[in-house]
Amino acid sequence: MTDSALRLREADRAEITVLVDNYIDLFVPSQKSIDVRPPFALDRPLLAEHGLSCYVRVFANGKEHAILMDTGLSCGCMLHNARQLRINPGQAGTIVLSHGHFDHVGGLSSLLQTAGHQIPLVTHPDAFLRRRLMSPGKEPVDLPQLDAVSLKQDGADILMRPGPSLLASGHLLVTGEIERTVPFEKGFPGMEAWAGDQWVPDQILDDQSLVINIKGKGLVVISGCAHAGIINTIRYAQKITGVDHVYAVLGGFHLTGPLFVPVVGPTIDAMKRINPDYIIPMHCTGWDAINRFFSALPKACILNTVGTTYSF
Repeated sequence: MTDSALRLREADRAEITVLVDNYIDLFVPSQKSIDVRPPFALDRPLLAEHGLSCYVRVFANGKEHAILMDTGLSCGCMLHNARQLRINPGQAGTIVLSHGHFDHVGGLSSLLQTAGHQIPLVTHPDAFLRRRLMSPGKEPVDLPQLDAVSLKQDGADILMRPGPSLLASGHLLVTGEIERTVPFEKGFPGMEAWAGDQWVPDQILDDQSLVINIKGKGLVVISGCAHAGIINTIRYAQKITGVDHVYAVLGGFHLTGPLFVPVVGPTIDAMKRINPDYIIPMHCTGWDAINRFFSALPKACILNTVGTTYSF
């Protein structure tokens, strides 16, 4: 990226709190120096669901910037967990949608309605597509569709950005549409989008990630589902920032289910070559793939559980 207006500035540090993920375990201890587990508080139970939401704080030059990435599957889980963790997601300066799938936008309207003020919402235009899932031998399943008019009425200031953009005074990058150059990362077979008069294969071009460059450490890459492929995502982050070292990669890698079994091995091999200090697979990575990551890269991997805060 040559435009100086889009050059990612170094942050002093960042904290990422996982508000929604598929897995929770009250007894998982901290595994590295960076993961802070939620307090064991039976009067403040946390919930898990098939979804993702991360509350991201970026610290730079004595200032704190808060960004919410995604809002989980249901209307209530993210808000419930945030209350239990004493976090107010309505105070986020911006909400970023990693993409428009139902398990990342479920709590969006509820959050906007309870915030009591307008919040910028950064998303790719394709997040609003009509979509369905085709499975062999089964009827197509229509997926919930985001409604821009309703979101604006709820309080969203929608900023549709297909390309890379900066938030947090230039200290956080939203990748926008991700280049796809890795041969074994072929998207999500069976997904279709309505193209006005017919259903067509859905490349899920709205898939995007967050990137922070921590001073003296390197890139922190936060993916939602990585439908573009987690290796494509990391390589694109390296390309547009000009920073080679990846300090941490966390989020969904979408390697769950039989369709993605052949992709897990090549993904792990490529991740070994990238060699992040920390790897934190979540959400749609899938239990089998997570275990394979831990077997192959035990020193780097951390098991996530809802409510964990990662300090970089």
